[in-house]
Amino acid sequence: MANYDALGSQTRNSPYGSGDPYYNESSGYITPARPAKKAVSKWVKFGIPVAVVIIAGAVLGGVLGSRSSKNASASSSAAASAAATSAISVKNDIGRFATATDSQYLVPIYPMTTNTAAFTTPTFVSTTNTNLGWPQDPFQPSNPSPTQVRPDRPRLIAPTYMWDALPNLIKNDPYLSGWNATIFSNATQYLALPPVAYFLDGGNGILDPAREIKQRIKAFSYAYRLSNDTKWLDRTYVELQNAAGNLTGGWGPDNSTKWNPTHFLDTAELTAAYAIAYDWLYNEWTPTQRSSIMTTMITYGLNNGVIAYSNSDPGAYGWWKTNTEGNWNCVCNNGLTMGALAILGDDTTGIAAQLLGLTVPNALQNCAFAPSSDGTWSETANYWYFGTTGHAEMASSLLTATGSTYDLLSVNPEFQLTGQYHMYVSGPGSLFNYGDCGPNKYSTTANAMLFYGQQYDMPQYQLFQRDQFDAAEPWSMFWYNPAVTGAFWDGLALDHFFDNSTDQWGSMRSSWTDENALYVAVKAGTLQGHQTHNDLDCGDFVVDALGVRWFGELGSGDYNSIGYFSNDLQDSQRWLYYRKMTEGQNTILVNQQNQNVAAAPTVRHDTSATVQGSSTVMNVPGDSSAYFVADLSSAYFNVTSFSRGVHLINGRKQVLIQDEINASAPIMWRAHTNATITTSSDGLTATLTIGSATTTVQLLNPPSGAAFTIMNPVRFATDPTPPQPDQPNDGVYVLVISLPAGSYTLEVLINPQWPGMSSSSYTTPAYVPLSQWSLTSPS
Repeated sequence: MANYDALGSQTRNSPYGSGDPYYNESSGYITPARPAKKAVSKWVKFGIPVAVVIIAGAVLGGVLGSRSSKNASASSSAAASAAATSAISVKNDIGRFATATDSQYLVPIYPMTTNTAAFTTPTFVSTTNTNLGWPQDPFQPSNPSPTQVRPDRPRLIAPTYMWDALPNLIKNDPYLSGWNATIFSNATQYLALPPVAYFLDGGNGILDPAREIKQRIKAFSYAYRLSNDTKWLDRTYVELQNAAGNLTGGWGPDNSTKWNPTHFLDTAELTAAYAIAYDWLYNEWTPTQRSSIMTTMITYGLNNGVIAYSNSDPGAYGWWKTNTEGNWNCVCNNGLTMGALAILGDDTTGIAAQLLGLTVPNALQNCAFAPSSDGTWSETANYWYFGTTGHAEMASSLLTATGSTYDLLSVNPEFQLTGQYHMYVSGPGSLFNYGDCGPNKYSTTANAMLFYGQQYDMPQYQLFQRDQFDAAEPWSMFWYNPAVTGAFWDGLALDHFFDNSTDQWGSMRSSWTDENALYVAVKAGTLQGHQTHNDLDCGDFVVDALGVRWFGELGSGDYNSIGYFSNDLQDSQRWLYYRKMTEGQNTILVNQQNQNVAAAPTVRHDTSATVQGSSTVMNVPGDSSAYFVADLSSAYFNVTSFSRGVHLINGRKQVLIQDEINASAPIMWRAHTNATITTSSDGLTATLTIGSATTTVQLLNPPSGAAFTIMNPVRFATDPTPPQPDQPNDGVYVLVISLPAGSYTLEVLINPQWPGMSSSSYTTPAYVPLSQWSLTSPS
């Protein structure tokens, strides 16, 4: 098997078969042991360059000159205007809905209150009051073209009319005001740091430096435009000169591959950074500076984009342009598009127009189809962040620069559902972070949710994202519609099931606003078609309750490991690594073998359709429930039949996981946890403790010989040896039930020890076959 660290050494027919070896990131993370008393920090500042790699992702946003302009002109009556002003005033009187950010999990903390004055139906209020909402974009071309740009600068994402309106909106909107302060604070911290150093990650990428530079350029450019303080302008140019190799010591190779086009994400993100600086500060640069920035962008960015799109691409720069419906296509096309739009009209080579004729149609064929038909991002929940950031930046840049997205938002009718996916894949403690987590995020956020909220008329997307820790960055200042009112949770169902056969997963919870809520997510789905970012994990699940994650994911392996991205065939070297093999998942293991990559599970599910009201205090009805059942027989060898069911019972206070399996080889029930585990003398009860929180796990109606045991998260001595050693999974244990070949039903009842709930209030459900499960049985 080839070592895919050598990117140019083999025929490159499939994206990840040829390698995606760009990071050396891994988390070994499920959930850290929480201290006895929860610590919170008031509004954690996003953007400080630390390795926040285990936090999952998002998609929201809105180019506010489009739909908001329709809202602004929808009603001119005095009565409508007064009503709009009143609704927005009520919202602003409350201020930011979340009162703090949990310093460990970086999730918003909402006050527990029944005050519903502003916690109402999500709505974009129609207003022409420029103290409360955006004015209409004066640039409204009747026949838009990607090569016909607006006459004024900036043209990318934030046109002049928005900059003119922004100071007044900041004064009147608590979110814009808070984000603005955080952006300046982060920019000040970046200012004190040296320019971003060149670092080639194991020969595979400079993506971390590229995204850190983009993050800084956005902050410095924003700070200059709002303050006119030349220190921001000067430092922007220093950062640009540094990445061009023009400072002492240079920056990467002194040739056209300086921005590492063999790993084109790096090239794309640096091109986007230069585009932002060139466009947002266009009138401040001297002609010499403008020429230098454009020449650098063309030499190291756009020229390599032309090679990527050509039939002569010996370095395989452009492997991502063919049949790659995922983050690579979105990020790469976006960087080239932003660069081309920024210099269009100044470029005398014709390269900008040439690339726009390539990137837009290619993104329509690939990037736009990254979400499955139910909105699930087909790679993983974390890669959603990277893909949607690229998609939203590209669509927003095209819209503001040329007046149209050219169907990038509509060619896939289901793309608008991907914001819903992001909401449901987010638990109170973490994402349902199955598969690979990806690299450091830096300039990547979930703020596409703000853009999508506006463009798809989904105000709940904006309301969900605005309280998240990563909301405070420059894109939010222009994608957010300050005329949005209401609470995202008002009327929002607690459960949702995603049925596309590639993914097949369910999300169930007891509240949207209580960080101590119960959250259970479980998946089936195929084991191929995820751009080799998935695990062999049919039946995998996570459980959150009492503010911690009790059963969770190990995350990424070492991206530089030999064969990690080789392919997704049965004999792939990827499946030799513990975190990727079935052994490392929260599911059944049969004969200590990996699952069958040709798996084709079927699922059924139901929900009481419980919705949260306007209050942040969710009183769950006693008969509220949901369940998910998957036939996973096709995912296994040596199995005649196997189905797994997950049921929320007792008013969503307990979780029953039931497995019905007939196997001709030994089986092992496995679940990974950070908890300290103790087992009862008979082995039928396991007590899990994290900090001051406790959960008990019971084995009901146990088959003969069944009992809980505890194992370390390491491969079996009899497993095939991987090309490189596994990473350690420190602080993780595996709760296990082992049985010989046979036919069994395993009923595992998870009981979070809720404060104030007496032992008599817990239920022990009677056995009900999975085929007879309903909303009321078991209960």
